Amino acid sequence: MTLILLGVAIALLLILRVPVAFAFLGPSLVYMLLDGQSSGTSLRQVTNAVQSFPLLAVPLFVFLGTLANHAGLADRLFRFAMAALARIRGNLGYVTVGASVGFSWMSGSAVADAAALGKVQIPAMLRNGYTRRFATGLSAASSLIAPVMPPSIPAVIYAGLAAASTGALFAASVVPALLMAVGLCVVVWILVRRNPNLTAGRFDRQELISSTKGVLLPAVTPVIILGGILGGLFTPTEAAAVAVFWVLLISLIQRSLSFKGFIAAIRETALTTGAIMLIVASAALLGHIMALERLPQLLTETLLGITESPLVFLLLVALLMLILGTVIDATAILVLVVPILLPISVQYQIDPIVLGVVLIISLMIGLLTPPVGTALFVTASVSDTRVGEVFKGALPFAMPAVIVLLLVIFFPNALMFFPEVLGL
Repeated sequence: MTLILLGVAIALLLILRVPVAFAFLGPSLVYMLLDGQSSGTSLRQVTNAVQSFPLLAVPLFVFLGTLANHAGLADRLFRFAMAALARIRGNLGYVTVGASVGFSWMSGSAVADAAALGKVQIPAMLRNGYTRRFATGLSAASSLIAPVMPPSIPAVIYAGLAAASTGALFAASVVPALLMAVGLCVVVWILVRRNPNLTAGRFDRQELISSTKGVLLPAVTPVIILGGILGGLFTPTEAAAVAVFWVLLISLIQRSLSFKGFIAAIRETALTTGAIMLIVASAALLGHIMALERLPQLLTETLLGITESPLVFLLLVALLMLILGTVIDATAILVLVVPILLPISVQYQIDPIVLGVVLIISLMIGLLTPPVGTALFVTASVSDTRVGEVFKGALPFAMPAVIVLLLVIFFPNALMFFPEVLGL
């Protein structure tokens, strides 16, 4: 009964648009007080949650994404993709997807992708005859590649919570992320065929050569991150630090980052990291309360009573995440559900890496669904478009992510191919 009242209190605060961290923290502190728990216990649960070496990679990867944005790397990727795909009919749709894939190797965040690339992609598409619904919907949907493709910030958080190998999770996530990109290109191809006004551009050899020079050095960044981690040279935290140093170095060489832009990147990193860590800390206290109430054990007994099939379990998990992702921030959900679902998945003999990829993709789809839908709001903001219009445009482009999620659930062994080959 107490847990139900706690859930109702949190739900009411979320409805009143109280920030997620405080919606979790307030009722949790009241519960601890009424239960006779000391304030020291509450403080210890909150502080222990963020005292994690793997989580140190989070601010570094956030800093990497903000640096790449302020150094104009998103613009260069877009320009290169435009030059390379100039002759293809409806090329701007494919350019949007390709630029998102390229930027995802540095940002790890859908919000960073939508903000940095949306400001470039959407106006370009609107100028060239694409509908506003198509332009904003594709830009929002393509931003989902970033939190799935390494270096994924949600993957770093999950690996820290589950004590799983970040490198293995990164290796397992590459193929799903690329499949999402291919699926988006298929949807673009279908929709472009229905619009005869969209014509191919003109190939410019000099523009291709010039734009290629602009992305050669930034292209080394994913090699540093993925090669270093998967090759066993760096931990994820060390790889993030080296990648930040590399981006700073090439920004100085190419004089693409001003001092003002550097300070802005630091400020954005501090704000984003603070928000993430506050959510992690408050959700950890709520998770401690759930453990006191034996919720994980009750859920385990209930699910095992419903089904013994790992497939059905993963489908139920995906459905639950899709629902929760519409109303709660993905980071908060991960901190809450991983300690609960991980022991249950062990009972079903599901690899923690498979569970992690299912959780991440499911929650990222939630970024395209109101009322939270962060990717929708960011895209709407940078394009001066109503959120409802962006949502309608994003619906057909959300299908590839749903299909990839189902493929991961139905073929989990294929997901583990690269981690096993690399010995992770």
